[in-house]
Parts: sequence; structure tokens; C-alpha cells
Amino acid sequence: MILMMYIFILIMIISNIMMFLSIILSKKSFSDREKCSPFECGFDPKCNARIPFSLHFFLITVIFLIFDVEIALIFPIIPLFKLVNIMIWIKISFFFIMILLLGLYHEWNQNMLNWSN
Repeated sequence: MILMMYIFILIMIISNIMMFLSIILSKKSFSDREKCSPFECGFDPKCNARIPFSLHFFLITVIFLIFDVEIALIFPIIPLFKLVNIMIWIKISFFFIMILLLGLYHEWNQNMLNWSN
């Protein structure tokens, strides 16, 4: 029990020394203040927050999230190949890829992928 207490105290001392050294040795300059300021889609955080912004930022984010989730759903299809019949696996894969392609076609049809609008 005493040994554990000594180890705990030693760990606390070492961690405090390391934090203190990092504070002392880190170089902070005037230009580092800009790194700490928030960044929101290219806006200056010090100006008016009610200025209009392009809706394409939002649409591209939604498209990324949709396809990111769908890609994560594709991964379980791969091990399914060893467990089921090949025709069932092809049907499942084809159905899922068609959903992805139909979503991409809809986004392309709605000009969500064109940045020039």
C-alpha cells in the first residue's frame, strides 16, 4: 500500500514537472493569437455574424456526411461474402450501390455539386 502511494506521488511530481516545463519552454508570439481564434467557413470572427454565406458550404457538408455514412455501411457487406450465397451477395451489393448512385444522380440533377451557382 505504501509502495502504491509512493508511485502515485512520483507520477504526480513527474507530470507536474513536465507541465511546468512545457509552459516555460513554449514560445508564444503575437502571431499565435490568431491560431486560437475560431474559424468558421472563412468568416472573420470579429465582424458581424449576420452576413449571408454560400449555401454550398452546408450542401457539401451534408453530401459528405451522407456518403461517409453509406461507405461505413458498405464495410459489413464484405465479410457477408463468405457467409451467404454468391447470388444473394451480388443482389445486396447491387441494391446498395444503386441507392448510392441514385443519390449521386439526384444531387447532380439538383446542381448541388456545381460550385459556380
